Amino acid sequence: MKKISRKLKRTNKILRYLLLIISLAYIVGFVFFTKNVIDLKGIESFIRYALLVFFALYIVFYFLVSLRKLTKRKYIFFILTSLLTIIFTVCFFVGSFFIDTLVDKISDFNEKDKIEYTSYLITMYDNELDDDSILGMIDDDNNIEGNILAKQIISDNKLTQKVKKYDSETSDAFLTMLYDLYDGAIDGMFISNNYVTLYSSEEDFGNIVSETKVVYQKSGLFDNQDAISDSNKTLKEPFTVLLMGVDSEYNGLNANAAFNGDTLILATFNPKTLTATLLSLPRDIYVPIACRHNNYAKINSSAAYGTSCVIKTVENLTDITIDYYFKINFKGVVSLVEAVDGVDVEVQAPDYEYNHGHYCDGKVCEQNSNREWGTETIYIEPGWQHLNGEQALAYARCRGLYMDSDIARNRHQQDIIMAMASKALHIKSYNHFKQILDAISSNIATNMNTNQILSSYNIFKEMLTKVVKDEDFVDIQKTKLEVYNLPVYLPSGNTTQALGYYESSLNAIIKAMKINLELEEGEEIKTFSYSLNEEYETSPVGLGLRTGSSNTVLADFVGKTREEAEEYCDQINLDCSFKYVDENSNYFDEDLDEDLIATQIPHANTLMKNVDDVTFYINGKSIKKADQDDEDEDIVIDIDE
Repeated sequence: MKKISRKLKRTNKILRYLLLIISLAYIVGFVFFTKNVIDLKGIESFIRYALLVFFALYIVFYFLVSLRKLTKRKYIFFILTSLLTIIFTVCFFVGSFFIDTLVDKISDFNEKDKIEYTSYLITMYDNELDDDSILGMIDDDNNIEGNILAKQIISDNKLTQKVKKYDSETSDAFLTMLYDLYDGAIDGMFISNNYVTLYSSEEDFGNIVSETKVVYQKSGLFDNQDAISDSNKTLKEPFTVLLMGVDSEYNGLNANAAFNGDTLILATFNPKTLTATLLSLPRDIYVPIACRHNNYAKINSSAAYGTSCVIKTVENLTDITIDYYFKINFKGVVSLVEAVDGVDVEVQAPDYEYNHGHYCDGKVCEQNSNREWGTETIYIEPGWQHLNGEQALAYARCRGLYMDSDIARNRHQQDIIMAMASKALHIKSYNHFKQILDAISSNIATNMNTNQILSSYNIFKEMLTKVVKDEDFVDIQKTKLEVYNLPVYLPSGNTTQALGYYESSLNAIIKAMKINLELEEGEEIKTFSYSLNEEYETSPVGLGLRTGSSNTVLADFVGKTREEAEEYCDQINLDCSFKYVDENSNYFDEDLDEDLIATQIPHANTLMKNVDDVTFYINGKSIKKADQDDEDEDIVIDIDE
């Protein structure tokens, strides 16, 4: 050692210190790099650890060999290896920064433990509250926006108005309150600050943003009542994902739990075969809402109660466990599409010339991302188009120009999503990658943890292989849920235009999804036929299957005869009774002739699931009840008396 020490002292002092500085810098950079590389779980594990071993051995080699070369005064070799070591050190720090940025952005995808909730007290735009006003509130002490924050608004502003409580166990208490607000039964109501996006798509509330106003508001940070635990399933086995569209007024996801459920897409994915099935669930299908004691409502209303309610509702409907979910803010589609330099989509030609009173001249026309018409209206030519962000969002939102309305919109949204996913695979640079990552992290929330998201690398690698071979990067099995119009009478006295679905169609789709998940065995197809004059294309699963209606409603017999009603009751084995009423009865209809049904209870379009028996009241203008003492008393006479 003394001999080596004497030789080192005779070497260039500056070079000795340089060796020490370079080695220390290398070690520091290597430590940071090692920590970040280890965080990339599931990504090329062998290559990652092999590199770490190589770089660990390299610093030992560099230091020992450099010492020897310095003692022998072979400075050229030392300078060259030092330059290489400096390059490695710079790469460590740059790589650590890159990986750390990636992991931080991905961690932003996860739902937060605490989120901000906001409640509004709203009234009709031309209404003013006074001491006689009545305010609507949800009767649920655990409901943050409809009750907890509502009580704080009352306390903070010393409100003395009477409060009417609405049963939180009904299918959609907020919707019932809105109808009462519009009808004047209440003068104000407490509701989520997302109420415009939650209910503006309802036919009766299309102009809710201009017809209502916010009088008071209150925000607060609370534990996320909608937190959903991570799935234990790995991405190496088939899994399910529920995509939920959040059509926000703002870019970036609102932390609030309530959101609109206009876009619900259930996807299954098999990483072994790179095959996927996509089921778009129309917003208006009438289903049991899981968190409302399975009371029936439109499926999009489940989103007003948070992610967990939507997931459980879809699971109950499909009998398929949902492993992961992604909430996607469709306002963020603008920045996402811009980040991938636009998308190529075949734009469906519209069926109508007008969209909400706006003439489209054969094009697709829709509001811009700020929901503005006039000079801000977005116009898109039909056919294959390269869409920018605003155009892509407009096409994803548009349904008023198509006969199949929401079904068409679901189809367009699938096209936009797949086009964005395809373009995202063609990353040009780090800045391009960061731009995409920034747009995604701001507009997506999921229950996938960071390690699960990182492990999707292997799936994307397989997809990229297909892209290089000019093949479809994933094989998508198309589905088509057959639906029918279902007008439903609500307890509020209004009728909502919903959709029923055919059970045979849904069952076929569920079977296909379970086969893709390897939960069921697929049936081998031994023969098929097609025309040589037409390009062969597989038919969407569920298409054309129209048996087994999911829901039926009570028919309308007002203005019809007893014989017609009796025949209907016999056909469906329904217990029906008939009563005559005269002009003094509340059930009498003076606009109808004698012996015609004037009223029926329950009301027409009531869900048959909620009907045990029906009473039909028949006009009988000549009916007189014996010993009538009070002329104002309703005369209701059973015809069998």
